Amino acid sequence: MTAFDDSAAPYRPLVLDPADAADAATLRQLLATAWIEHTDLREGLRAELDRLVGLPPGIDPHEERWVYYPWRRALVAVLGPDAFRAIRSDRNRNKLTRDEQQRLAGLAVGVVGQSVGHSVAYALALEGSCGRLRLADFDTIELSNLNRVPGGLFDVGVNKSVVTARRVAELDPYLPVEIWQAGVLDETADEFLDGLSLVVEECDSLDIKFAVREAARRRRIPLLMETSDRGLFDVERYDLEPDREPFHGLLGTTTGAQLRGLDTKAKAPHVLRILDPGRLSARMAASLAEIGETITTWPQLGSDVQLGAAIVTAAVRRIGLGAKLSSGRTRVDLEAALDSLAEPGYLDDDPVDPAPEPAEEQPPADAVAAILACAQRAPSGGNVQPWRLRGDTELIEITLDPTAATAMDVRLRGSAVAVGAALHNARVAAAAHGLLGEPELRVDESAAPLVARLPLRAGRDPDLAADYPLALARHTNRRLGIARVLSATVVPALRSAAAAEQASVHAVTSVDALAEAAQLLGASDRVRYLTPQLHDELYAELRWPGEDLRTGIDVRTLDPAPDELAKLQVGRRTDVMDRLREWSGGTALGEFTVDRVRASSALIAVTMRPRAGDEPDLADYARAGAAVERVWMRAQLLGLAVQPVSPVFLYADRPEDLRSVSPEFTDTLASIQRRFLDVLGIPEDENVALVLRLSYAAPASVRSRRLPVPGSRNDG
Repeated sequence: MTAFDDSAAPYRPLVLDPADAADAATLRQLLATAWIEHTDLREGLRAELDRLVGLPPGIDPHEERWVYYPWRRALVAVLGPDAFRAIRSDRNRNKLTRDEQQRLAGLAVGVVGQSVGHSVAYALALEGSCGRLRLADFDTIELSNLNRVPGGLFDVGVNKSVVTARRVAELDPYLPVEIWQAGVLDETADEFLDGLSLVVEECDSLDIKFAVREAARRRRIPLLMETSDRGLFDVERYDLEPDREPFHGLLGTTTGAQLRGLDTKAKAPHVLRILDPGRLSARMAASLAEIGETITTWPQLGSDVQLGAAIVTAAVRRIGLGAKLSSGRTRVDLEAALDSLAEPGYLDDDPVDPAPEPAEEQPPADAVAAILACAQRAPSGGNVQPWRLRGDTELIEITLDPTAATAMDVRLRGSAVAVGAALHNARVAAAAHGLLGEPELRVDESAAPLVARLPLRAGRDPDLAADYPLALARHTNRRLGIARVLSATVVPALRSAAAAEQASVHAVTSVDALAEAAQLLGASDRVRYLTPQLHDELYAELRWPGEDLRTGIDVRTLDPAPDELAKLQVGRRTDVMDRLREWSGGTALGEFTVDRVRASSALIAVTMRPRAGDEPDLADYARAGAAVERVWMRAQLLGLAVQPVSPVFLYADRPEDLRSVSPEFTDTLASIQRRFLDVLGIPEDENVALVLRLSYAAPASVRSRRLPVPGSRNDG
């Protein structure tokens, strides 16, 4: 055989490796032949390869092949098989992961009948859902076939399996394809199925349909069939049910031998038993009565055939990946689906419709009510307000409520910080009303893990009283902001505010440090999304317009951009998070925080040292909470927007704490935590109460609301 003997290779290309001496000699001959067209795709393919994200290891971009298509008299230069397939299958991800593509590449699929079967085989090759194809059809292309076979005039008179194989070869010259130009016969069905993973049966002959099923049953090979009317699709899992009757038993005791040689009229009763005439489309059922009268044979539309190919390919994926696919029958009826067109339910529902905000209330005139209202304005994780407030003319009491705790609130430390902030607000309001007593923090009382008490008696503190308007105005601002350099006086002022409560402030302000911290906080957010309990708690915190906005985080306070809102809505889906966790993906889940921290002027951590022993108690965290409130108010007074961006590991200082936060990502969190503390320069003997980002931003459009408290009209 010579390289130019077109008849010797009517459907397979000649793949030449220039590094092989014999192939190189053949290539030189082909390149020197005037009537052979040359196309060099290598430069463009290498550019595509360079653009791929997550390129598989070990691919040699310099490996190349020349492919000769004798039926086209054309020579094409491409990259080697690994690079070629990496590029061609890249857009499959992550509908199909690379691991899944590799598993599917182990499938050998036979397709009997190359009218509907042509589209099936091509769809399988297009998607890379198999590693080998075996095609059978004895017939040749006629012009009337081209209403559904995606060929052309040059294919008329060519064997149908050859036409399919050529089209596949022009898509992927590396995919092995065998053809049986004599088709499948009763006596060759077993041989055709030998070595196959599954078979797709799309032939017209009833006796061959039966023979293929009997062979599939003997060899325990699954069989698929698509019938191109109302998306009728059959699955016969002979691999799982070797005793299953062909055609689901619809033909009863009829045998293949009884079906052999029947004319169209004699076949009709058997065909109708298989197709279920009561569920045929009206046009198909009416057409069956016209065969041989006003139409030549049963009708098929190219679009129905393409739909069938998609259905079969989806089923092959399921079999190849071990997903559930039972024996049986279904219909994917596009006409019925189009009949059910309706307006999307969410078109008129703006998920962040800026509903009118309640008017800002003035503080209550009654002193006790005003103190309680100010305490209620304190910050808390997820705005859960983890306290019970009680007050009379003699005492304000703030009791930690453990029922509001989440997995991130390790050992109620976050709740204690919130109680401490509420106590500080109460002191500020009491000072403004001349009723400031000496506060007391009690740990592990029988009534609660932490109780803060503030006696009300004649007493003043001008510095605290001056902060009363600041306490009422303090709020979270999550707008993106701009990364403007802080004045040299800002961080010292914040440290001074923290020192008043025996706490410290650690700050990073450089662009590089902020970028590193942003990536670590983004990685922490990823863990929050991908850990089922943390994910559930995250979305339980969010409040949408129309819901009770007095607790939780009003989505409007996030000031999300349209793309961020879309991601937030997708992010609530647990099935999506399950997939991302399975793929070890989800880096983009932290983008909201990453973008905001990178656009900040500073990132600060408010920290404290335990007053007694090596481990802080809840009273220590409550005192740190007072420092957080002081720092927050001071930052706002200096014109800064403030947003908590605390990582999920914030209150975890032991390995068992990290396991309780996220059992699956314990090691990941430990690594992020070490790096994060290093970036902020936090000593080992200090504990973090809260992490805040500071930026210069437009005012927040919406403020979080609060539950009312006894004796207060405050609801905002």
